[in-house]
Amino acid sequence: MFATNITKEEINELPLDRYQGEIVIVDREAQLKNCIESIRKHKVVGFDTETKPVFVKGQSNDVALVQIAIPEKVYLIRINVLGLIQELISLFENPNIIKVGVGLRDDLLFLNKMQPFKAKGFVEINEIVNKINIDANGLRKLTAIILGFRISKNAQVSNWEAQTLNKKQEIYAATDAWVCLKMYNKLKQLELI
Repeated sequence: MFATNITKEEINELPLDRYQGEIVIVDREAQLKNCIESIRKHKVVGFDTETKPVFVKGQSNDVALVQIAIPEKVYLIRINVLGLIQELISLFENPNIIKVGVGLRDDLLFLNKMQPFKAKGFVEINEIVNKINIDANGLRKLTAIILGFRISKNAQVSNWEAQTLNKKQEIYAATDAWVCLKMYNKLKQLELI
């Protein structure tokens, strides 16, 4: 049904796609409450984080952005502005909302460094695909194999703590969470989950 792996050259031959729906930047507490209310209406959401890169060995930054995709929009939650506040922690600890992503171990590790919590309801796509003999891992490869298009990773190494995110960063961040939700839904539709 799916290729077990894919080369960089094969990925580059695929059409480029990105999230084109509504993107909501959340940087005020009142906005976050509305955002969380909206997210709670869904059983499954796409999840990712972004952190400002560090180019000095042994140093790291806190997570700057949490991206959560629901079918009709993607929320970009600026935790470098808001902090990791209780509404978010409650979402991360809610076992009834599946938060699906790729590379979640590191995301959760870095979020836990900021504020300890007991992660519940997180589903790692790499674990799902390993059960169906897909050897590839990483968001770009899995998107290519499962969804048949490539995504740009050009904005990955950018300043996620900037006062204002530029359009390229917004689209990049939204796309990462959106493809996680899209892959999960496709695998579920094919009864592979």
